[in-house]
Amino acid sequence: MLDRRSAITLKPVTALGTVMTYHILIIDDDTELCELLSEYLSHENLQITLIHDGLEAINHLQTQYKDNKEYDAIVLDFMLPGLQGLDILQRMRQFSSTPVLMLTARGDDIDRIVGLESGADDYLPKPCNPRELLARLRAILRRTETNPIVQSSKTVFEVHGIRLDSGNRHVSIDDETMSLTSAEFNTLLTLIERTGQVVTKEELTELALNRKHTRYDRSIDVHISSIRKKIAVYRDQLELIKTVRGSGYILIKDIGT
Repeated sequence: MLDRRSAITLKPVTALGTVMTYHILIIDDDTELCELLSEYLSHENLQITLIHDGLEAINHLQTQYKDNKEYDAIVLDFMLPGLQGLDILQRMRQFSSTPVLMLTARGDDIDRIVGLESGADDYLPKPCNPRELLARLRAILRRTETNPIVQSSKTVFEVHGIRLDSGNRHVSIDDETMSLTSAEFNTLLTLIERTGQVVTKEELTELALNRKHTRYDRSIDVHISSIRKKIAVYRDQLELIKTVRGSGYILIKDIGT
């Protein structure tokens, strides 16, 4: 039985004092788990929608996108009837950047890495602890939340032709938009803010993913790899993000360093 006294409160308040309600979609064929999570998360000011079939889920997401009613975040199981979670994620990333937290088989690193490479923002092994799921969702929502006050004083960074607008959460290279997931955007933003400085994996995990780095966590490595590939489309001869063995990563300040 869940102990709601230990729940992590997630009730953001806007500048006008109005409590915001986030809309979360859970796609999982384990109906008992879904009902449990739905009941738990609903007490944390989250509006929950449940779908148990993969094909139904992607059709629903396409409809929501067309109607401009996208979710704030999606919890997506890897194994589903109708259409696998990975297929849903890959199709979804063709039209939506909604943050996705994937649920993967415990200890299956391949599923986690493939999920991240396909555009997932984070992952959690199953069976999952509802409290940890809430914490991961909280981290995702924090880094994707658009605050009007922040947007009014937005900061624009420009490095090596990369233009990153932290207010509008938009990245372009040579005036061409570069599509990044929420986690990738925050990772790149963290590196750009510290151009020329080494940023450790621990720092990147805390600043970009809003959670602690664990010993075997490769999330940042996969996000960095994806960012490099996207930059390489425009800067294929330059290694702008370098690996500092034993330390972390650095966005170089001067070409040739």
